[in-house]
Amino acid sequence: MTTTSSSARPTGSRGPLSLLPTLASRTAALAFVALVGVDLAAELTDAQTLARVAQSCLMPALAATLALAAGRDPGRLVRWVLAGLLLSWLGDALPGFAGDNGFLVMVAFFLLAQVAYIVALLPYARRSPALRLLPLLAYAAFGVAVVLVSAKEAGPLTVALVVYAVALLLMSISAWGLNRTAGIGGLIFLASDSLIALERFTALGDHLPQAGFWVMASYAVGQALLVLGALRVVRGTGTAER
Repeated sequence: MTTTSSSARPTGSRGPLSLLPTLASRTAALAFVALVGVDLAAELTDAQTLARVAQSCLMPALAATLALAAGRDPGRLVRWVLAGLLLSWLGDALPGFAGDNGFLVMVAFFLLAQVAYIVALLPYARRSPALRLLPLLAYAAFGVAVVLVSAKEAGPLTVALVVYAVALLLMSISAWGLNRTAGIGGLIFLASDSLIALERFTALGDHLPQAGFWVMASYAVGQALLVLGALRVVRGTGTAER
């Protein structure tokens, strides 16, 4: 039994460009890639204003790519992934206006984004190979380790850290049930957000050169692979069926 969109067309495995059937979707994808390049260059040169502007444009460009490629009747999966991208954009854009509460605002919106992704992936989750004992233990051990090493400095934020970690782990585990592309994307997204926690609450930020570059690079790649994973299902080039 398949849970793909009714508009999916079964075909063989093809490259990423085949997932972008229109000029508009390819233009949006090129804009996303260009914005990633600008953002990463700004991180490397410590041009923080430019980095914030570029970062705030990433998710709209990626959402436009997904919406334009999916077509007029995208289906449940794409709608919820778009919701996750919208909430991620709010998590990118709004903290700068929240003053001292910026980190909490970011965590709140990205928590909602993870919930949206979990809802999107839930119909596929039971097929996830990450639900096997050893991968599940590895995920759990990683999550516990990140929370434990961050908890001392996190203080009252520890509860929020735990809740977010659980949601992030559930998203990443579920993503493997969609297809390998989404699974790798979810794993990279997990690594990106874990790096943020370690940078903020441990001494890693003092010892990892250009931490912002690595956070944004992994964030952009993780989100893009989640979108490509969803498009593989919608376009019929890769489903969660075993």
